[in-house]
Amino acid sequence: MPFAESYKIKMVEHLYRSMKSEREQWIKDARYNLFNLRSGQVFIDLLTDSGTGAMSDLQWSEMMLGDESYAGASSYFKMKEAIRLILGFEYFLPTHQGRAAENVLFSVMVRQGDMVPGNAHFDTTKGHIEFRKATAVDCTIAEAYDTSVYHPFKGNIDLEKLEEFLRTHPREQVPMVIVTITCNTPGGQPVSMENIKGVHALAKKYGIPLLFDGARFAENAYFIKKREPGYEHLTIRDIVKEMMGYADVMTMSSKKDAIVNMGGFIAFREEELFKKASVYNILFEGYITYGGMSGRDMNALAQGLYEGTEFDYLETRVGQVEYLGRLLADYGIPVQQPFGGHAIFVDARKFLLHVPPEQFQAQTLAVELYLEGGVRGVEIGTLLADRDPVTRENRYPKLELMRLTLPRRVYTDNHMNYVATCLKNIWDRRDEIKSGLRIISEAPILRHFTVELERA
Repeated sequence: MPFAESYKIKMVEHLYRSMKSEREQWIKDARYNLFNLRSGQVFIDLLTDSGTGAMSDLQWSEMMLGDESYAGASSYFKMKEAIRLILGFEYFLPTHQGRAAENVLFSVMVRQGDMVPGNAHFDTTKGHIEFRKATAVDCTIAEAYDTSVYHPFKGNIDLEKLEEFLRTHPREQVPMVIVTITCNTPGGQPVSMENIKGVHALAKKYGIPLLFDGARFAENAYFIKKREPGYEHLTIRDIVKEMMGYADVMTMSSKKDAIVNMGGFIAFREEELFKKASVYNILFEGYITYGGMSGRDMNALAQGLYEGTEFDYLETRVGQVEYLGRLLADYGIPVQQPFGGHAIFVDARKFLLHVPPEQFQAQTLAVELYLEGGVRGVEIGTLLADRDPVTRENRYPKLELMRLTLPRRVYTDNHMNYVATCLKNIWDRRDEIKSGLRIISEAPILRHFTVELERA
């Protein structure tokens, strides 16, 4: 049977087709930082899938039923029930987004001098760790850092590396092990159930809590169903339940797999940690039954958890990412293989061979793509890697990637055809691009959001 989307379009939004001369001035005014562009200056926005998805009619209906009571709102209990049924956690705290969940939880668990192992911590996770003068330790498998190598679960943790780390470091210095599912930094790559079990066994052996960053947990479950033997006949929710059963605590930016514009939470296995975190949630976010969220957003989030764990929805969502990936791969453009769940990651080092690494190859490519067709991607490379907190030298990551992140239920495959053609046009003239960008000013942490650049 031919493939078709698992939804139909009920409302549309106008997009402005700009001229290249306009885009040249806009990106210059934005100091070559795509975060600084106005949304109206972008034709196709692939900056992030965080909060940019299209909610369903049922989610919008739930918005109208939101209970805005300060304490004990029915919307809180609706969200609590969805988390219990789908994820299996009895305790949770709502937060306004994922980084807020990290801020609350890490305020309890992370102290100066701590070491936090995991699989390629993403920007805010690493930022919250380093802000507390602790260290994020990358234990991702080596295959993740070669875009041309096929491995079905490039998000996996190297179990030998993790055990060596846990064996050689004091227990009191390791507050948790983090598993990010799917793993964003090396390309939205999934973690296998077998690897999750292995990490859980090591964490239990050494008496260390296991934290899941579950922003894209449903996409991870989809890949387990499609790629891991023994899971092909299970439902997405069955796989999710098993997967989450290995975690002690979970943070989530619900702006991803719960398909809402704002919201997040922390879910806990044990009441004691929940109570400790509640103090910081009240301090930073709000009372424990709203935590920085409105009732209507909690309702939409709860409904989004149900929709986001439906196979048909995930097949459509991941299928569109794969569609874009195949278009680019067929053009010979180097991308992370296999394709991830939420984005296609272009290998900028292999793309822009004549641009020096210190001139930010992935950011340069992202600027070129915007100039070519008004498409906004995002750099996942040296800018995002930030400076070493001790030496203040640039950290050059193992991968220098431009991420093309697909919002959920927003664009059609014709939009993907347009994006691929724009990138092919740059690929065809790639040898003409011999210089990149340099920094004018930057923040001391998470600089990529507000950095100002100029042509090198």
